[in-house]
Amino acid sequence: MSDRKLYPSDLSDARWGLIGPVIRAWKEKHPSVSGHQGGYDMREIVNAILYQNRTGCQWDYLPHDLPPKSATFYYYAKWRDDGTDQVINELLRCQAREAAGRTEDPSLVVIDSQSVHNAVNVPAETTGRDAAKKVPGRKRGIAIDIIGLIIAVVVLAASAHDNDIGKALLGKVAATTPAVSKALVDQGFKQSVVDHGAGLGVEVDIIQRNPSDQGFVPQPIRWRVEQTLGTLILHRRLVRDYESSPTSSASRVTWASIDIISRKITREAAPTWRGA
Repeated sequence: MSDRKLYPSDLSDARWGLIGPVIRAWKEKHPSVSGHQGGYDMREIVNAILYQNRTGCQWDYLPHDLPPKSATFYYYAKWRDDGTDQVINELLRCQAREAAGRTEDPSLVVIDSQSVHNAVNVPAETTGRDAAKKVPGRKRGIAIDIIGLIIAVVVLAASAHDNDIGKALLGKVAATTPAVSKALVDQGFKQSVVDHGAGLGVEVDIIQRNPSDQGFVPQPIRWRVEQTLGTLILHRRLVRDYESSPTSSASRVTWASIDIISRKITREAAPTWRGA
């Protein structure tokens, strides 16, 4: 790592110790066309991705003491497309669960979605309008475990029904985390999600809101997913959807999750919104 002044989003030695082995193994399998290993420190590439995720800056506004857009985007896109970001997240999630005294894979997940406005550069054909929340943009759905760690991410147009989000998430959960036998969802999800889950061997329980509740009232267990969605928004790149493709949007959520879980494992405090 260079002697530059550190940014609050930079990886500590302990956090790089968690992520670095995966990145180095990937790099050994993917040398450049000319056969050399490239001129950029892989830790600095990850630092640039985390910096952009945390600050929300445009690609061309990456600081000059971090790797340039050309190199950073190259690796970001490669790791997005081949699932390396998901591999890192999954390994960290397992470590965090073991540190919390739990098994690597959960038996229960909580599913929810969040609609966010899109930026002007986002292609119209990948966006829509959430009629209920009156939000034009995209809808991101996440499946988390009981302690709030992300297992799966799906991004669709905001016009997509929560049922579409739920079915896609259940499919991912069943494929990657077969120990899951139950999922909790809110009233925005309907019977078709329950039926889809049953076909995958996952019991889907729709949590009904108490009619006497006024305003926002946290639901037992389900409040964890609300907390996770709120924590993700501390990464300013996620406040609005700036990505040209839903796949990139999902990768942004995954990198935010990597940031959060790696700090949880090493017990490092995240920068506050005011200090970020």
